[in-house]
Amino acid sequence: MSVSGMSLLRGLVPLTGQLRGYDRGLLKSDLSAGLTVGVMLIPQGMAYALIAGMPPIYGLYASLVPLVVYAFLGTSRQLAVGPVAMVSLLVAAGVGPLAGGDPQRYVELALLLALMVGFIQLAMGLLRFGFLTNFLSYPVLAGFTSAAALIIGASQLRHLVGAELPGSSHVHQVLLALVRQLGSIHPLTLGVGVASIALLVGLKRWRPTFPGALAVVALFTGAAAVLNLEEAGLRTVGQVPGGLPLPAVPALDLASVQALLPVALAIALVGFMESIAVAKVYAARHRYRVSPDQELVALGAANLVGAFFRAFPTTGGFSRTAVNDQAGARTTIATLAAAAVVAITLLLLTGLFHTLPNAVLAAIVMTAVAKLVQWREALHLWRVDRRDFAVMMVTFAATLGLGIEEGILVGVLISLGSLIYESSRPHAAVLGRLPGTDTFRNLTRYPEAEPVDGVTVYRLDAALSFANAEFLRDQVRSLVEKEPPPRALVLDFHAINGMDSTALHELEDLLEHLGRLEVQLFFAGVKGPIMDRFRRASLQRRVGEDRFFHEVSQAVDAAREQVARSNGDAVIGDAPGSEQAPATPGAGRKGAANLARPSLMNRERR
Repeated sequence: MSVSGMSLLRGLVPLTGQLRGYDRGLLKSDLSAGLTVGVMLIPQGMAYALIAGMPPIYGLYASLVPLVVYAFLGTSRQLAVGPVAMVSLLVAAGVGPLAGGDPQRYVELALLLALMVGFIQLAMGLLRFGFLTNFLSYPVLAGFTSAAALIIGASQLRHLVGAELPGSSHVHQVLLALVRQLGSIHPLTLGVGVASIALLVGLKRWRPTFPGALAVVALFTGAAAVLNLEEAGLRTVGQVPGGLPLPAVPALDLASVQALLPVALAIALVGFMESIAVAKVYAARHRYRVSPDQELVALGAANLVGAFFRAFPTTGGFSRTAVNDQAGARTTIATLAAAAVVAITLLLLTGLFHTLPNAVLAAIVMTAVAKLVQWREALHLWRVDRRDFAVMMVTFAATLGLGIEEGILVGVLISLGSLIYESSRPHAAVLGRLPGTDTFRNLTRYPEAEPVDGVTVYRLDAALSFANAEFLRDQVRSLVEKEPPPRALVLDFHAINGMDSTALHELEDLLEHLGRLEVQLFFAGVKGPIMDRFRRASLQRRVGEDRFFHEVSQAVDAAREQVARSNGDAVIGDAPGSEQAPATPGAGRKGAANLARPSLMNRERR
């Protein structure tokens, strides 16, 4: 195959790119992770099917075909796709009122919902709507993952202690219930759970590459069978029904499609945001990139194809992804291995997991997510950026208080609000000349910089738009209306790389205001595209073509000469290397040269 053909294949099927340099070590690691996640999927899938209001077998169906499809099309190497709790709840909320208590109708609507979710996500991916993930800043991800880790850990407490605790996403409710039911804790279950955690942590420290999770599963499953621990009250996975899903076409009717459309949109967006948030965390950890658009395509195809094999909507799961990574997943071969475990189990091995203790699975989940509580990142943000720290903490609190998807949404909204605020109040500075140089710096940060007598130099460090146009106007007015007022204003435009029509109008009004105050306006460092806009708006002509310069020092010297000329005085100044710069153009070191510079500036396209 040609190089271009191989590149196209890697773009369409990212798994082919992951297999470059694949060796026996990676295969061993992926198989270990796949086996571990596959074992987790069996009880989890059945539980999430119940949450969705479906028969338990449908949880295993949702853990099979969608995984295979995602393995070939997904760009995240650790993301574990399958049923998740929040999406299952949304399925129940959307399908339940429409099914009318008919179990068969319920299943049909759930499969139709999966088909719709897949179509929406696939269309979003092909239309390149993956840019939506740009609103997931790192503080949002850090806050989300820290809170979600606590939520998932709390959700496993009931399996770890053997007590009846509420299946709530609110950590405080679970902990309060645990305190009230301390007397109902099952000692054997707690012992198995604590021993599993100790073994997992010890094996990880002893040999990080050793498949510790798989070893712990095998050890305690065998022990429970040999010692008949079920009779002692140890809760296990129990009987798993068998049989592969037979293909079937979801029932299509326009009325059901219209009724399910709102919840389908919600699941498509919420599922994607949760999945991509998790995928980005692990991609950053392992130093590779995920493609949001391709992730949409992969998740959409997984749901679309899965609907024909009796799978309700799926997405990337947080806890399973953490386990997948901890168990050694390095490519999506691990996902194929997990799907193979489910398939083999459905066909042949349902009896082997009968004695697998739920406490062991809880231990695997809790040890996997414990390291995702990013308290070090919180301390770092507190030191370097208090605003990002606030974004992280608000996202953390919202995720704990409202839920995982709601927490992400709040974090995105907070990030956007912070961005809008920063855009409306960008960094700005009044500049002065460093002694003996042509360099101008912020007077606040450089005490040695000297202000120019009669000339104010102002720099704005942001693109000019409707968001900050009034900020520019208010700042400049406060500078030129002080006592004594400057005779000239130099605007340093080096940092301004864009301008909209609102900002242009504000500049025109500002020019008129400066004219009334008899303050002359000069520009330095105006980029080519902005100069083109000045020309089209005739602003260049109104300001004066001889008022535009490449460098701040040139604009300042010209402003001083112009002010001195209008006063009939010589220029006494701070141009480096001279005690006095003559006011007459051409008479001094920089006079004529500086006034001739605008023609060069006007011709430049930058």
